Amino acid sequence: MNKKKILKLLIIHSLLIIIILSYCRVDSYAAAKKFKYSYGVFLSCNSGKSTFKKFKNYKTIILDVQNDFSENDIKKLKKEGHIVYSYLNIGSVEKYRDYYNSYKDITLDVYENWPDERWVDVSSEKWQKFILEDLSSQIANTGVDGFFIDNVDVYYQYHNENIYSGVETILKGLKKKGKVIINGGDTFVTEYYDRNKSLDAILDGINQESVFSKIIDYDKNEFGQNNSSDIKYFKKYLKLLKKEKKNCYLLEYTKDKKLKTKIKKYCKKHGYKYYISENLNLS
Repeated sequence: MNKKKILKLLIIHSLLIIIILSYCRVDSYAAAKKFKYSYGVFLSCNSGKSTFKKFKNYKTIILDVQNDFSENDIKKLKKEGHIVYSYLNIGSVEKYRDYYNSYKDITLDVYENWPDERWVDVSSEKWQKFILEDLSSQIANTGVDGFFIDNVDVYYQYHNENIYSGVETILKGLKKKGKVIINGGDTFVTEYYDRNKSLDAILDGINQESVFSKIIDYDKNEFGQNNSSDIKYFKKYLKLLKKEKKNCYLLEYTKDKKLKTKIKKYCKKHGYKYYISENLNLS
């Protein structure tokens, strides 16, 4: 082989390496990207340019896929390096959901402070099948990383074995489909742990609302500081989850700068992620 051919092959080989490295740099950009905030909860946001601008500074995003987020939307967010969880309400149902009338017959009492929402009988096989086979599959098919599960507190409201069993069945089924963050639900989670000495089958993390803050008026977005006994209780609960090597997230509602600083310092000290909102809509 003459020198010209060898030189030509070397040039081609070098170009191929450059191209491959360029693609690798593009693919690794998302992983290397630094976000200003680690965690954000945006449950009232719909898909759109303005929403994506809100997301850009947050590593882990909680959204509601049912608010018109498509598979392409989720793919775009993940390509940019975001971790995406979708809201999934297993313990109650809102009247604005297009499936409300189909499950109205198994609803229970009206949800306090949320008049357009009702608790659901989670022991119903009809509801369990809908959550595990239909709704969660639709959500998972968009490519989200996992589920942000709300209203496990149905067990706190209706403290009986049938409801406990229903919540357990749903959570175990969801855990097989993806990662699970439970919002609240401390009554069920602590009892499940006492019974099983492990949380691995039902969750990967918890999001605890209002550890330090307190909602005073739901209609006027008025907030205050939580009382010392509740703060102590939730700190102990978070400590249990951390001991079990589960992710801990705090969702606080306050406009108080001093309280915000206190929350940030506490979370930094204990390795918890947090999101502080000045409105209940989480928009």
